[in-house]
Amino acid sequence: MRSKDAVACLSALAHDQRLAIFRLLVKAGPPGLPAGEIAEAVGATPTSASFHLKELDRAGLIHATRAGRYIRYAVQFDGMRRLLTFLTEDCCQGQRELCGPTIKKVRTPSKSGSK
Repeated sequence: MRSKDAVACLSALAHDQRLAIFRLLVKAGPPGLPAGEIAEAVGATPTSASFHLKELDRAGLIHATRAGRYIRYAVQFDGMRRLLTFLTEDCCQGQRELCGPTIKKVRTPSKSGSK
């Protein structure tokens, strides 16, 4: 990915509703969601959601597919991976294992009620 492309992706994500839309579509996975459901989920008007979806599409982070009368949007996972790779390619001087994500285990209480 070129710097110019990374800037376009980051610019597209630099808005509250666009970031919310992108995160919603990441959760939805490959099937994506219809535009109307996306607008409703993020509290946007259909016109506003359409504008934000087009910006994310233009940046290569999502793609649209026509399904009958509806347009479904889904994350372009390759675009997301390219951006993440670009952002982390020189992380820790190439020693990615030093700065990789750490996942904390959350202790859940046992069902028996014992501590």
